[in-house]
Amino acid sequence: MQADPALINDDIRPTREDERHWSVLNMASLWVGMVVCVPAYTLAGGLVQAGMSAWQAIFTVMLGNLIVLVPMVLNGHPGTKYGVPFPVLARASFGIFGANIPSLIRGLVACGWFGINTWVGGSAIYQLLLAVGWATPGAADLVIGINPAELGCFLLFWLVQMAIIWRGIESIRVLETLAAPLLLIMSLALVVWAYFAAGGFGDAFSQPSQFGPGGAQEGQFWSVFLPSLTGMVGFWATLALNIPDFTRYAKSQRDQVLGQALGLPTTMTLFAFIGVAVTSATAGIFGETLSNPIDLVGRFAQGGSGVGAALAAMVAMFGLAVATLSTNIAANVVSPANALINLAPSKVSFRMGGLVTGLVGIAMLPWKLFEDPNGYIFVWLGGIGTLLGPVTGILVADYFLLRRTELDLDDLYRRDGRYRYLSGFNPTALVVFVLGVLPCLPGFLHAALGATTPGWGVFDLIYQQAWFVGFFIGMILYIIAMKLFPYGSLAPQEGT
Repeated sequence: MQADPALINDDIRPTREDERHWSVLNMASLWVGMVVCVPAYTLAGGLVQAGMSAWQAIFTVMLGNLIVLVPMVLNGHPGTKYGVPFPVLARASFGIFGANIPSLIRGLVACGWFGINTWVGGSAIYQLLLAVGWATPGAADLVIGINPAELGCFLLFWLVQMAIIWRGIESIRVLETLAAPLLLIMSLALVVWAYFAAGGFGDAFSQPSQFGPGGAQEGQFWSVFLPSLTGMVGFWATLALNIPDFTRYAKSQRDQVLGQALGLPTTMTLFAFIGVAVTSATAGIFGETLSNPIDLVGRFAQGGSGVGAALAAMVAMFGLAVATLSTNIAANVVSPANALINLAPSKVSFRMGGLVTGLVGIAMLPWKLFEDPNGYIFVWLGGIGTLLGPVTGILVADYFLLRRTELDLDDLYRRDGRYRYLSGFNPTALVVFVLGVLPCLPGFLHAALGATTPGWGVFDLIYQQAWFVGFFIGMILYIIAMKLFPYGSLAPQEGT
């Protein structure tokens, strides 16, 4: 391959055969390690708070993940076939330089997620220190909104992650493979403990939804279900884009497809059940409902004295830390690091990209993103779907429907190849992306501002299905427009 030095370095070059050793187990472990985290634990509980029954909430989580599995597997195909990461794959549809736009958007979203999960991990440490008496609650700083002890724990957890990132991409595979069985065992142990400590799971699974006859939200099921389903898709819509960052290391298409199918929807559904069951049981154990597992860390120590209570708190904190580490480093560092590398391959390495990701994650004040469950599900996750749906549709349409899975690997790393388009940018993809976002933008702004302005019903309805609307607009318009305005990229591809 004769590549342009400005478009390639050792981090984003195609993987060699000897580097493609991720098996079904490794791919499934990757998903188990990413799924078992505090935000995923609280998803179903947030839907119950919105009025769903426990079974409706679990079904919504499961359905959303079965849906997002489809683009996940589809976008994973070129990663395994050609060994390229997401930013390089995006060059085929958005252009050699235009690919920086979707990859940086994906990277910015990942920075927000990285910050949220780092806040979760730091909070677990803080709660443990409070429980054992090594820290005392303090007044929150008026500027950043948290107290110095919370900030210190947040930064400590941040440093631990940076140390792992510094060791490179292979350390992530090892971490996920080791963490997966441990996390599953600890999750199931938590369910068993909650069941016997409370004498059952309480009335969580017998309570009807609030949408039925006589319920507080009678007849409003679809107005909650549709945006919730979009939120569940949006939860992993980020990975549906940059999954080639991982499938490029898979042994075969069978390994990436089967590994993802076994790891993603099954674990998310199981974890949704665990979240609802344990949350309900805490009402009988502690006299109040604890929907956040971080709060359990403190309660384990407060519930008794001596070595046993302290040990239980330490084990709980360790489990939360491993869960957060395995999710955060894989899901929220690789993508922005690769996006920054793609921006300037000759100047940026994976280590530098990971460090920048961490710094941006701090600057986004993630505790403010996570503090409101309604805003978290309907605004943050819905907003992600608004941006990423069209990009996913464009990528799927370009690779499968237009190019029939055939790419010119050499030209993905050349300025003057068939993916140059117009000065390195594909105007068709960029215009289609904007058109895919525009219909959902008014509804997003309406939700983000919290307004109750009448007459916005149609925009709210569109926004409730933002990812789906964007995906299908992106896919259909891109196919039509590229047939009309191919900019020379499709003609050389025909017949290959």
